[in-house]
Amino acid sequence: MSTRAWLAFAALGVIWGVPYFFIKLALQELSPWVVAWGRITLAALVLLPIAWRRGALHALGGHKLPILAFGVIEFVMPFSAISIGERWIDSSVTGILIASVPLTVRVIARFFGLHEPLGPWRLAGLVLGFLGVVSLLGFGSIEGPRGWAGAGCMLLAAICYAVGPLVIRRYLGELDSFGPIAASLAVSSLALLAPALATFPSHQPSTLALASIAILGLACTAVAMLLMFYLVRNAGPARASVITYINPAVAALLGVTVLGERLGVGGYLAFALILAGSWLATRDRRDDSGPGPLSRSARSDRSAAPGTATSGS
Repeated sequence: MSTRAWLAFAALGVIWGVPYFFIKLALQELSPWVVAWGRITLAALVLLPIAWRRGALHALGGHKLPILAFGVIEFVMPFSAISIGERWIDSSVTGILIASVPLTVRVIARFFGLHEPLGPWRLAGLVLGFLGVVSLLGFGSIEGPRGWAGAGCMLLAAICYAVGPLVIRRYLGELDSFGPIAASLAVSSLALLAPALATFPSHQPSTLALASIAILGLACTAVAMLLMFYLVRNAGPARASVITYINPAVAALLGVTVLGERLGVGGYLAFALILAGSWLATRDRRDDSGPGPLSRSARSDRSAAPGTATSGS
């Protein structure tokens, strides 16, 4: 990879690892609906003008239903679920659970017409990943009814993140991704406007809360997408997909060192099992040395063309 591609890789690995930390900070003063709506709206305000200048919005007329579905599945549901769930579980645990997305993609891809043989290594990866989730849920990292509810929110978000790129691949793959992504963000902002207004704080949020929302919307959503587009074009989807394995490490590091969260033995064991399982389950059958095209960030498989679509956590 070129120096610029390496820099983009490093930046995106960090940017997609920090959302859970800033969500946790914003939730101290803002409702989950306001947090989700704020980051989506800021990202839409950045990407809509770019999509307009590229002419990427003109071809969307015949794709209204897929764009609506993508917005709900990729933005409204997971962003809201993560914000709701982080009220009850640690940000480090959130990052590890979301790392199960590649495993989920591998399981559900066949329902979208993507039939790839599992093989022994990929099957072993699915088993390892499942054991990792069980370890995280069953050995002290998740406790009490609220903890289980929070974990359920994260698993719902992981399923949504897995379905979103498959919707793009099947129904929107021929479009310049800036168009459907920007339009989906705009639709998602409108969908979350009512609950956000209903739970809007009566007092002025602190600078920390507002800065957290700004970072989530501008850096972790809008800028992250632009970096991902660049990285896929210049390094290829297989290398770009390695970011999937860096993000949870960043999330866990921030949660443990800055927020004082405690993973425990189960958390660290789950972290290792989920990442190992994700790597094995997404191996490219043509090259067993690297991750394959169905990992979370390889939603860009439709990418050899300039129009790819990705999203942040």
